Amino acid sequence: MVRFMVIILVAACVVPAMVSAGFVSQPFHLQGSVYCDTCRCGYETDATEYMAGATIRIECHGKDSDKITFTTEAVTGPDGRWSVDVTSDRGDDTCDAVLVKSDNPECATPNAGRDRARVILTRNNGMTSNIRYANNMGFLKRTPLANCAQILQKYQETEEF
Repeated sequence: MVRFMVIILVAACVVPAMVSAGFVSQPFHLQGSVYCDTCRCGYETDATEYMAGATIRIECHGKDSDKITFTTEAVTGPDGRWSVDVTSDRGDDTCDAVLVKSDNPECATPNAGRDRARVILTRNNGMTSNIRYANNMGFLKRTPLANCAQILQKYQETEEF
């Protein structure tokens, strides 16, 4: 009987540990997009072009310091999308996706305010999926497109009552 109780106790402790260890070992799959703001308006429009070959960096900083605790880079594909796997839980860190460089010299100035995106890389927050999304980030085109005034008119708010 004592032997049976020991087996039950070990199973009750070991099985959940094994299950959670398997869950924790799954990497986070972080993804996002990089665009060229062709009208230099600060947000995505119908004229936005998604950029191939842009480099982004994931940077995690310790909670109580500016010391970088984790970093990795990714490059966007032909559709402007990037993805990277992060194998460790960064629960005690503050992590950001940051624009590093553009392969397009006509669209290479990072858009202030849209040049980084905060990302959550922990399982200690109630999210069950391993997929994490970063907000889209953008570069500004050197010279706006000629038809930007017409494009931006549709985004104007009117006060018609």
